[in-house]
Amino acid sequence: MATADSVQDVDDVRRGAAGGSAGSILIRQGERRKEVGEESSGRGKGVRMYRCEECSRHFSRPSHLKVHMRTHTGEKPYGCEECSRQFSQLIDLRRHMRTHTGEKPYKCEECSRQFSTLGNLKRHMRTHTGEKPNTCEECSRQFSELGALKTHMRTHTGEKPYRCEECSRQFRVLGDLKKHMNTHTGEKPFRCEECSKQFSQLGHLKNHMRTHTGEKPYRCEECSRQFSTLGNMKRHIETHRKQGQQK
Repeated sequence: MATADSVQDVDDVRRGAAGGSAGSILIRQGERRKEVGEESSGRGKGVRMYRCEECSRHFSRPSHLKVHMRTHTGEKPYGCEECSRQFSQLIDLRRHMRTHTGEKPYKCEECSRQFSTLGNLKRHMRTHTGEKPNTCEECSRQFSELGALKTHMRTHTGEKPYRCEECSRQFRVLGDLKKHMNTHTGEKPFRCEECSKQFSQLGHLKNHMRTHTGEKPYRCEECSRQFSTLGNMKRHIETHRKQGQQK
């Protein structure tokens, strides 16, 4: 918890002080002094500095330190009147309010799609530029978003943080858990417009639709036979493998 000593003024800037280099800054706190390299602090002569006692970060204004301290105290003084969600900074509350108002002030110049935050627009722009700044250190696969990289890393670590409360089965991504939950609830939100048959997952509906369209996108490389589902093709390929073993 921060105290009155959390805020430290740079009262004296003395060059060539005894025991210090010519480029040092002495920060006075009562009778105590702490030497900080001028180059690392990046502060000029006579600038007042305020230091967080929790993590030693420095700020040029006491108001900035006050806002920063909320990351340590957990204080969230700004509350949303719509949903009672709370925030540590006013700017975060303003961004959040756009989820209620529908305001999207940031527009993509490529496709005119609009976004509620600048960060979302920047991430979207990568779909146009092809930029993938997040690289997996295990397999060098690249991703446009950090969240996608974090999800991918679970394929290497085996981490499955999402657990089904009904059967304790675990999943790497939240979306897979939500799909799985339909097997317990019996919910089938996806309906075929041709025959009104319902499905618990969108992928199952797409597979089913091929029975109406006749589409067979999966081709066997051995005999060119085509299949409507990947599972059917895999089972078919197994027949070739067994035939090869019998020869």
